[in-house]
Amino acid sequence: MISDELSSIIEQLKKQGQMSFCQPVAKEQIAEFEQKNGFSLPAKYKEWLLFSDGGECFLPAGVQFYGISHKPIIDVNDNDRLNDSYVVIGALSTGDPILCKKSEEEISIYNHEAGRIEDDEKYKDFFEFLNDLYDLLGIGG
Repeated sequence: MISDELSSIIEQLKKQGQMSFCQPVAKEQIAEFEQKNGFSLPAKYKEWLLFSDGGECFLPAGVQFYGISHKPIIDVNDNDRLNDSYVVIGALSTGDPILCKKSEEEISIYNHEAGRIEDDEKYKDFFEFLNDLYDLLGIGG
């Protein structure tokens, strides 16, 4: 079951561009992934996985989210991150990875070119990130 907040975000995304959502996963699959890997995913990203296990937004060139069952699958050892305290959960069309901090809510974008996470590309949680996608991708009005 997804929250009214996420339902509202999804409806807004659908109005803004072409999306491709995946089948959801079960809470038990998320718990198994977390236990196997020794950390918790952000609560609001877990809610997203209960709606869509990964997926793509703003096709053809927008953002891709990784899942725990559907490809591409989250690789906790992906070296495309700032350091080991982060996990790559997606990527922008620029190639810059979307990161979550292990066992925290923070979502950020790793700027490859600069070799850092910019202050204006840090989000308190996954829903705040989703709400900013339209502007972040430069398609906002």
